Amino acid sequence: MLEVKDLTLRYGQSQILHSIRLQAKPGQVTAVMGTNGVGKTSLLKAIAGRHPYRNGSISLNGKALPHLTAYGAARAGIAYVPQGREVFPLMTVMENLESGYACLPASEHGVPDRIFDLFPVLKEMKDRRGGDLSGGQQQQLAIARALITRPRVLLLDEPTEGIQPNIITQIGEVIKLLREEGEICIVLVEQYFDFAVGLADTFFVLTRGEVSHRAEKATLDRDRLLNAVSI
Repeated sequence: MLEVKDLTLRYGQSQILHSIRLQAKPGQVTAVMGTNGVGKTSLLKAIAGRHPYRNGSISLNGKALPHLTAYGAARAGIAYVPQGREVFPLMTVMENLESGYACLPASEHGVPDRIFDLFPVLKEMKDRRGGDLSGGQQQQLAIARALITRPRVLLLDEPTEGIQPNIITQIGEVIKLLREEGEICIVLVEQYFDFAVGLADTFFVLTRGEVSHRAEKATLDRDRLLNAVSI
């Protein structure tokens, strides 16, 4: 569903990504791994239209999506859950969810019951301000807001960062359910090794802005992957 070809990205004079190639399929989780500063977040931002890339291409279902804006990417079906969550702190939980309507036609404005089935705590707290939620609750809200947009691609950037263990488990169960439904592809940037290995079907390791290692779950050498991630 999602294909990135030869993507190059710069910040000023510094080249961050070097000819990245990545594919992600519906009904699967594609993990992008590596140490801090290797370009994982930059890759997601490029796919999500949050940062311009210099060369290369991004396509969805075989259709090229040339140099999208964030709004254009959302309209195309790419939802991005950023590192740090970026919840609107003074808006209520319900208002945060409703902000996902921005890329949808008026006929699709509405919060499906399924959102509250996936994240029951949000229904209990729908009138509370986003800034009053715990970090884990904000992460659930950020994922729920992304799902409001009816995405075909879900980009998750460090969803376990700073989250208590019980909510990490809940988020993992939601990702498993979305994968099993087979309708969207999930690209997961994650440094929590066991979390990523437990969920992902395909692994891409970035080293200094390049794909240095690629592996499939069926033939995964866990020790080799761990060593590649640690470089």
